[in-house]
Amino acid sequence: MSQHDIRSAQRPAPDAPMLAIADYVADGEISSRDAIDTARHMVMDSLGCAMLAMKFPECVKHLGPVVPGATMVGGVRVPGTSYELDPVQAAFAIGTQIRWLDFNDTWLAAEWGHPSDNLGSILAVGDYLSRKAEREGRTPLDMGQVLRYAIKAHEIQGIYALQNSFNRVGLDHVILVRLASTAVTTHMLGGDKDAIISAVAHSWIDNGALRTYRHAPNTGPRKSWAAGDACRRAVTHALNAVDRGVVGYPSALSAKTWGFYDVAFEGKAFEFERPFGSYVMENVLFKISYPAEFHAQTAVECAMHLHAEVTLRLDQIERIEIETQEAGARIIDKTGPLANYADRDHCIQYMVAVPLIFGRLVAADYGDAVAADPRIDALRSKMSVRENPQFTRDYFDAGKRYIGNSVQVFYKDGSHSEKVAIDYPIGHRKRRAEGIPVLLQKFEGALRGHLPQQRVQRILEVCASAERFDAMPVHRFMDLFAL
Repeated sequence: MSQHDIRSAQRPAPDAPMLAIADYVADGEISSRDAIDTARHMVMDSLGCAMLAMKFPECVKHLGPVVPGATMVGGVRVPGTSYELDPVQAAFAIGTQIRWLDFNDTWLAAEWGHPSDNLGSILAVGDYLSRKAEREGRTPLDMGQVLRYAIKAHEIQGIYALQNSFNRVGLDHVILVRLASTAVTTHMLGGDKDAIISAVAHSWIDNGALRTYRHAPNTGPRKSWAAGDACRRAVTHALNAVDRGVVGYPSALSAKTWGFYDVAFEGKAFEFERPFGSYVMENVLFKISYPAEFHAQTAVECAMHLHAEVTLRLDQIERIEIETQEAGARIIDKTGPLANYADRDHCIQYMVAVPLIFGRLVAADYGDAVAADPRIDALRSKMSVRENPQFTRDYFDAGKRYIGNSVQVFYKDGSHSEKVAIDYPIGHRKRRAEGIPVLLQKFEGALRGHLPQQRVQRILEVCASAERFDAMPVHRFMDLFAL
């Protein structure tokens, strides 16, 4: 904590965490081939998620200008639409598309989150800058640069999440999306270290959104556009710092009484396990098979394994025992009526019941039509959820980062299924060789479901070559996804 005298008007030196971010974003070199290749797959997966989201009217209604007619000729393209928007509103739209189905990448530690949410800001600003450069006869930004900015955004969000729990003080994890996106887009726009520190200070001064929209009894659709909102705010801070030179606040974190630590973090300073590098992108978790809150991913895999047996004996089930990590037990164990799709995709019982019954879990399964099937709530009522301490230890182990779950079904005649336990899902780094081919299938299927087939073929050709992908101007890449 700062010892700066609250009565003194003398400006202190910038808080160390803000300075560390500025140094990393401005000077950090990204050389890890593993991180760069993973980042390319992350961009593909995220845009695939955006295309899948276009099937849902509740998402689509958020994607246009903030008021009707407020478009920008030559502006940022919103994938899967004909919109051309200013970079602030485009960041919101793209971030919302990527996040809508809870199907993009994930990072789990003391804090949770989805680092690819930052692409809302990065792609919007990258597209804007690339088009601007071409109009002015300069070299456009390319997708290789986007990948490196994405690696840095992942790293900032993920390293903060390792040891700093914002959920424990009631704040939503999108506070870290706003932080990471603010830092990297400020640099993208030409901001120096002072500008980055200023913009990041404003991000902290915003404080954070309350997590109440992710939890019973208030779970609702805001959780699907909250990251987009963080992206929008981040680009605003970046533009203010670079184009308007707004004044910064060097002790926004540590100022006594009025700083973030004292106001929102119980007086504690942030803690860090490791310096910034490319660790988070290298170890990020992909949601490949199921659009489910990540703490339940392996529970869904367990249920899929049991489906063939259980679906023939649904009326014979006495109880179902689910074991999960502490975080899963705390945030997605829900009983009673579920109000909407957002409630259902954050309920581990629902996410286990559907694959046990149907042998699948897709985004449409959270809708009212499927949820009306009385067998789902009948199974939910027979489930118990408890923490498995070993799953929790493996969850926090830096060498593992597992997300274990187990499911076992007990029948009225005294028999039972095997206890199926899975430590880490197909999207885990330890299963990359198995997971990437499935991720590519997910990407292609998502594109073919929304874009013209000739365009899909062109996108696949570009993405199949790291060299072609890296060299492609951002605005030309974004044009491929426009309608």
